[in-house]
Amino acid sequence: MESCSTRMLLMAAAVAAAILGLAGSTFPDDCSSDWSPQNVRFTDNGRGVSLQLDRSSGSRIKTRKSFMHGTLSTLIQLVPGDSAGVITTFYTSSEGLNHDEIDFEFLGNAPGQPYTIHTNIFVADIGNREVQFKAWFHPADGYHNYTISWTPCIVVWYVDGFPIRQYKKSQGVAFPSSQPMSGYMSLWASEDAWATQGGRVRTDWSKAPFTSKYRDLQLEVCNCSIDGDHCDIKCPAHAGACQLSKEQEEQMHMMQEKYMLYNYCHDSKRFNGQMPIECK
Repeated sequence: MESCSTRMLLMAAAVAAAILGLAGSTFPDDCSSDWSPQNVRFTDNGRGVSLQLDRSSGSRIKTRKSFMHGTLSTLIQLVPGDSAGVITTFYTSSEGLNHDEIDFEFLGNAPGQPYTIHTNIFVADIGNREVQFKAWFHPADGYHNYTISWTPCIVVWYVDGFPIRQYKKSQGVAFPSSQPMSGYMSLWASEDAWATQGGRVRTDWSKAPFTSKYRDLQLEVCNCSIDGDHCDIKCPAHAGACQLSKEQEEQMHMMQEKYMLYNYCHDSKRFNGQMPIECK
């Protein structure tokens, strides 16, 4: 039986999806394919896009413009059925060496088993900051909203309007603050242990092609040139609070207590007791 809090989350998800569906950006205007365009199909007059994965290739689109700070949001319906080893993504990344990156990655699973919501952040090409959650809904049965908020002092990951994770800038903590990033959406497969529960679940290619669907992309960002020399520093996305509200903090802690599977800050064995400074 579903708990009251779970029912409230599902109701809120439906409301959020309905509201965000009213004002999405057009994918062909905002994005282009930079990997296997033959596996990319724009739908609903550009409000949606389907990414396909087959044995020969996955697919990816990226925003046409780069940005320094802002909020990216989209609705995603993940691969249904047997999605083991299949990874759907929504993330930001800079270009070149020593890149910065903010990730949502959705790790598929065997039929009837829940998706894993995998988050990570890279600064100067260094990641190892994974936090994972068990999906508390059925992300392949319908669209759900995923949001990345990046300000000069905090990164927040949201699912259906609920904050699930934050990463703050503070003294000595590596933070993405100097490189413009672009937004990306992709679908691909991996046999790596982190994506297959240690190799226990593998992609069944007889089920291919696999399809993930996106719609109503929203970009509230400060557009830049790739070199970062021409960013609109006056735009609102450069502002924003440096911390969550009390209510949001409570929501985030509730989500983590109920659904978090892994947090690198709790894995002292991994770091031989020398925990990253942001975990102290």
